[in-house]
Amino acid sequence: MDPVTLTSERLLLRTVGAHDSDAVFDAVQDPDIQRWTTIPSPYLREHAVGFTEQLVPDGWADGSMFTFGVFLPAGGELAGMLGITMHALGVGEIGFWATKEHRGNGYITEAALTASRWAFTQRALDRVEWRAEVGNTGSRAVAERAGFTIEGILRSGLNNKGVRRDCWVGSLLPSDLGLPSTAPYLPAPPQT
Repeated sequence: MDPVTLTSERLLLRTVGAHDSDAVFDAVQDPDIQRWTTIPSPYLREHAVGFTEQLVPDGWADGSMFTFGVFLPAGGELAGMLGITMHALGVGEIGFWATKEHRGNGYITEAALTASRWAFTQRALDRVEWRAEVGNTGSRAVAERAGFTIEGILRSGLNNKGVRRDCWVGSLLPSDLGLPSTAPYLPAPPQT
């Protein structure tokens, strides 16, 4: 599929390309991004080029991953990155990071909601999952502010740079945003 551009009240979400490689490279030099995400560390310029020129376009082309740069429209400044990776029919996993200078402004929460609405209405997703290593309180705060329900801890749930780590897992459903699901949903009965 061709990449799409989304807008929110304060943001422009668009695909990234070769012209964004330097901005991605510079942003990802932040030790917090390298610590809490599964990107390579050290993060080299060729990683940024491979991401913007191959991984992102390939993901859009085959429908396996929808990656958006999160930009401030006024100056075109990169504020973060967000992707939804398809895992199963109707289920995608959201991942994101914010540039150091733009953390705490609610941009990534706004972007996560915008991208999730798009995924529910245009890509027929019925569940967007979020995962983060236990301890990544910044990512968890974004997920909670965006309305994700934290469902628990997956033991050894992710691999970060060759080390298995426990992770929090949460989900956002179309109904959480007042949207219909594409498939019927029968929740588990309340436990007594």
